[in-house]
Amino acid sequence: MTASPKTEITATSDREIVIKRVVSAPRERVWEVWTNPRHVAQWWGPRGFSTTIETMDVRPGGVWKHVMRGPDGAEYPNHNVFQEVVKPERIVFTLGGARKGGGTEVRALSTWTFVEQDGKTEVTIRMVFESKEKRDQVVKEYGAIEGGKQTLGRLDEYLSSFAQK
Repeated sequence: MTASPKTEITATSDREIVIKRVVSAPRERVWEVWTNPRHVAQWWGPRGFSTTIETMDVRPGGVWKHVMRGPDGAEYPNHNVFQEVVKPERIVFTLGGARKGGGTEVRALSTWTFVEQDGKTEVTIRMVFESKEKRDQVVKEYGAIEGGKQTLGRLDEYLSSFAQK
């Protein structure tokens, strides 16, 4: 087993969260695992979370509804709409959700890019929020930066499980 690459975090504006990680799989495989609901349900979300997908129509205008469940049993219904889908390079969607029963509503434009790197893939998540205050609130209340890092870690682990079979 090889050591996992470090997840890199950069921010280009006070309204954004940008998280990058090189995952151990070619871009086409990463694309398949990101766009197939059967796979997404296996790795989406921070450690300890599970995801149930109600619908996932990966095309411009398509809706992606899912519920994330935290280790404490809290539910986080999400309603996202795909804006741009460029196979196998980029997925852009409006992200919307909140903790069931109360909590800050999360609204952002989320862009995921996939860049081939010698048989591996650099995955970048960029979330742009309405304001610096909304971004800061989501980071504080939901741990969005750490959650993003863990989500990319789970994606890499899931992709690595294919290499071992």
